[in-house]
Amino acid sequence: MTVQGVGELTALSFKAGVDQPQRFAKSKSVGARFGLTPSRYEAGEIAYDGRISKCGDGSVREHLYEAANATLNNTKKWSWLKAWAMEIAKRRGMEKAKVALARRLAEVLHRMWCDGTTFQWQRTAA
Repeated sequence: MTVQGVGELTALSFKAGVDQPQRFAKSKSVGARFGLTPSRYEAGEIAYDGRISKCGDGSVREHLYEAANATLNNTKKWSWLKAWAMEIAKRRGMEKAKVALARRLAEVLHRMWCDGTTFQWQRTAA
């Protein structure tokens, strides 16, 4: 719950939705588990990315989206995560930025759970 916008319900539903973090080899694949990746349409010579696939646990997806909404709209303190999402909002719009931030929150929460670390508000140089 040290992540910006993530409360008790979001943390609990994420933990119940993932169950065992070792099931995922990469943190990037956690967003796809909850349907936060674009669906792909391909037919003949036509190929494009559509809306999010909405497969997986809907309640976890809903809680992650609400955490992203709270991060972008209600928090005053800036972090690297909020700055990243605001850059997307400038280019693509606020709704797509919220979905992208929800997917990124799933990745960050999974990595924090595997490593046992807390959220770092500022990125540090390696």
